[in-house]
Amino acid sequence: MNDIYRIFLIALITLASAIPAIAQVSFKVNAPRQVIEGNKFNITFVLRNGEGDSFKEPKVEGANRLYAATSHSYGSQWVNGVSTSSTSEEYTITYRAVKAGKYNVGAAKVLVDGKEYSTDPFTLEILPPDKTASAQGSGSSGGVQIDNYDSQSAGKQVSANDLFIRINLSKSSAYEQEAVVCTIKLYTKYQISQFMPTLQPSFNGFLIEELPISPSLNNVEHVNGQNYMVAELKKCILFPQQSGELTITSGNYDVTVVQFENIRTMFGTMRQPVEKQLSVKSNSQKISIKTLPTPKPASFNGAVGKYTVQSEIKPQVLKTYEAATLSVVVKGQGNIKYIKAPQIQFPAQFDVYDPQNTANASPSGNNVSGTMTFEYTFIPQYVGKYEIPVTDFSYFDPAKGEYVTLSIPEYKLSVAKGTGTASQVPVSNGIERKNTDILHIKTGNLNLQKTHESFISGFAYWLWYLVPAVMLTIILVYYRKSLKEHQNIALMRTKHANKLAKKRLKLAKGYMMTNDSNKFFGELLNAIWGYLSDKLGIPVSELNKENISAVLAASEVESEIIAELMDLLDKCEFAQYAPEIADASIKDMYDRTVSLMNKLENLKKKR
Repeated sequence: MNDIYRIFLIALITLASAIPAIAQVSFKVNAPRQVIEGNKFNITFVLRNGEGDSFKEPKVEGANRLYAATSHSYGSQWVNGVSTSSTSEEYTITYRAVKAGKYNVGAAKVLVDGKEYSTDPFTLEILPPDKTASAQGSGSSGGVQIDNYDSQSAGKQVSANDLFIRINLSKSSAYEQEAVVCTIKLYTKYQISQFMPTLQPSFNGFLIEELPISPSLNNVEHVNGQNYMVAELKKCILFPQQSGELTITSGNYDVTVVQFENIRTMFGTMRQPVEKQLSVKSNSQKISIKTLPTPKPASFNGAVGKYTVQSEIKPQVLKTYEAATLSVVVKGQGNIKYIKAPQIQFPAQFDVYDPQNTANASPSGNNVSGTMTFEYTFIPQYVGKYEIPVTDFSYFDPAKGEYVTLSIPEYKLSVAKGTGTASQVPVSNGIERKNTDILHIKTGNLNLQKTHESFISGFAYWLWYLVPAVMLTIILVYYRKSLKEHQNIALMRTKHANKLAKKRLKLAKGYMMTNDSNKFFGELLNAIWGYLSDKLGIPVSELNKENISAVLAASEVESEIIAELMDLLDKCEFAQYAPEIADASIKDMYDRTVSLMNKLENLKKKR
């Protein structure tokens, strides 16, 4: 009987594996998000794992429908004893863009076994053609066009109108500490094969909150009557620290563009790419920063944005000599990471410690949002009833142009007797010690004894003076030396440069393990630039390859090591901005960076 059951089970499993798995029906759209007026483009609606009927295409405003085509495909595979099959029907419609503008394209619909499926609506942007384009769109008699290789002929001069970098600010003026979004973009009519920064952007007078980006030419913008491929080079939120007219610079860049030349071969005329190297100089953008209005509330500590305040005391039952915490949570958006702690007036009978600040905020849209938590630890020393008065918290709202004052409510506290001690409070002769500096007068037999021993002449007496004096001298010498070192900011940065570099390299190693090359090269560059800035004492605003080479050469570092460092920087920058054509593995780049930092560290130690 068991054999029959086993044979039946094997047959059932074999039959089940032979039946093809049922795939889920899906209906999606593939369409460009941007096209140029006068050009043709396709919109493809893809139906998978179903036989469609009664297909209804959406209406596309701003474009003329030219023709449509339908294709079918079928596929199957056998994996781990399971057979899977899939079908695909594609409805491709060709249009010509005729009117510039943004248009909402609705959903396409199709019936599969009586059930209706729809695609997601999307937005189509039709950009105006270049003003320099000829009526036929050939571009031969006009300027360079991004969609016409004939206009990008080799030997043609690349003008400042064909390739430039622009700084875009979300506001032309702002208040001190008000968030301003800064985006540095590359505009080009040519494809880019190499892109390397030689001078970093400068943001003097600002605190910076970096925003993650992926530099690639994946978007098109229409600027001054021209269409450009656009890549974001840097995006950050700026918080101005001073009033007046502040200047932002975009940095310098070495760019290699791709042009084309026609060559004759035995197979006819062919188009061949030709690279051309250019240097793009830094440009600048000014922004007017307004001083915060006066008079400022007494409770204003520099908070700019829009906030709410909550507070809480834990535990709710307070006892003497036991720690408690008053938590004040500021929530909202603005310069939240730089808010200072409110001044809470605790009773004099409480021991109060400096507040601990915890920021939990991140960029959100055009600002930084989150919370800042201030924790005030206090220890009641005496039994009784106490009060923490109302505390004001003021911030400046740039949208309203005025100060807003919020209140942290008062707390009425009842402190019970605890089991701990303030400084171990003892009970002497049955009388509790009420204060730590005044003792109760002891009464009764004091058991006094008269002695005539001379303690001053003994060695132990002088030892009590000699040992503290020696220890105090050692502590003062060490303290003065430590204080002098800490006042030397350049020295402290140099001493801690290697430690900070290891932390940055640890984050880069994490991206290496997940094979995220774009973030890896970004963190690797941060580690290298940060290490060199700290170790060589070069400010970030003056950090470039020329200054680094000069300082290393002045420190008598071998020219081979300097050359190796410059080569590493070039390859890292190249890999960051063009990861798809980088020729070095991230493992090799990481090992080279660690090895080079060790060489520089050893050289410093020898000198």
